Amino acid sequence: MNIVERAKSILLSPRSTWEVIDTEQTDTASLYTGYLMILAAIPAVCGFIGMSIIGMGMFGVSMRVPFLAGLANMVVSYVLSLVGVYILAVIIDFLAPRFGGVGNRLQALKVAVYASTSAMLGGVFALLPMLAMLSVLTGLYSIYLLYAGLPILMKSAREKSVGYTALVIVAAIVLGLIVGAINALFMPRGVGPWASGDTPNVSVRTPGGEVTIDGGGIAAMQRKMEEAARSMEKASAQKDPAAMAAATRDATAAAASMLGGGKALGAQTLKAALPEQLGGLARTGFEVQDGAALGLPTSQASADYGSGERTVHVEIMDLGGLGAMAAAAFGMAQGEKEDQHHAEKTWQEGGRTLHESYAKDGSSAERKMALKNGVLISISADNMDIAALRSVASQLDIAALERLQRPAN
Repeated sequence: MNIVERAKSILLSPRSTWEVIDTEQTDTASLYTGYLMILAAIPAVCGFIGMSIIGMGMFGVSMRVPFLAGLANMVVSYVLSLVGVYILAVIIDFLAPRFGGVGNRLQALKVAVYASTSAMLGGVFALLPMLAMLSVLTGLYSIYLLYAGLPILMKSAREKSVGYTALVIVAAIVLGLIVGAINALFMPRGVGPWASGDTPNVSVRTPGGEVTIDGGGIAAMQRKMEEAARSMEKASAQKDPAAMAAATRDATAAAASMLGGGKALGAQTLKAALPEQLGGLARTGFEVQDGAALGLPTSQASADYGSGERTVHVEIMDLGGLGAMAAAAFGMAQGEKEDQHHAEKTWQEGGRTLHESYAKDGSSAERKMALKNGVLISISADNMDIAALRSVASQLDIAALERLQRPAN
């Protein structure tokens, strides 16, 4: 299947394309690795570039989401979008008989995947935050694609298509709120049955490196996703929110594992890399977070150092095996720019991606690193020039962090 031609046909000729999709022989693994996982990267990566690299501004005020927070949000949003499409397919399948249709999990997944085409492509507007509202229009067209596809693939009564579509949309909105809540909990203050045969790894080369999707783990994900789907249905029937939360966590962990998202380094291990003193400044506080409770392979430790107006903030984050994706996206921003007040540069050195940004008057500076093992480090300072910040950064044992091995699954 040519992904470009399929996306073009579903957008321009939805009814005839749904007829083709209806009889098309495929499997869940192919739908994910050959279509959804590529399209889902568009809103995730474009959102990161728009919010953390380009930034947004209005009335003379500009703002950027911090790099590490942006990277984490990109990865978590990407994983949760893959989980969300599968859960939406479960809902479509579950509702089909109630609208004169025939339940079929694979057909339901086809609907969920291809109907999301418009919304996923609309994620490109996130490159410029001021245009992000245009993605609402592409989302509305995805609703039409859903409306056109349900009676064809799920064999539902056409006169009941409006009601069927409306109920699925309501479920999708609720699902979106849940996903947003999970994403917000993770973010630091201021990420159908599979084919039984072997599936090859999927690798995407970027200027920042190569991201590999572990095809060997797809069979295991199949079982986990199926178990999570059954648990969700049971929890929903019993109206058990605790069980529903547990099933959502399991589904999230399953999707993360398919993307190579093994366990993260322990948050306490990261905290141990934060010394009591740094650059002659005493540590004034720290914070440790662990995403394991949400099924996400993440950990984070941060600390503040300061004396008077001279302050330093250090943050270390690990996204487990998903760190490769974050590092690759970080590397896509290579380049430099400078004016009379500010300088900024992103480059690669010794297998690491580095980023520096500083005010020329010495009022602020920041240095960020994506290590070879995917660990992310951010160091920012107030009332310190870039030379002094580099000296502070050199006092962290970066090599030791890069040698750390993640625990086995």
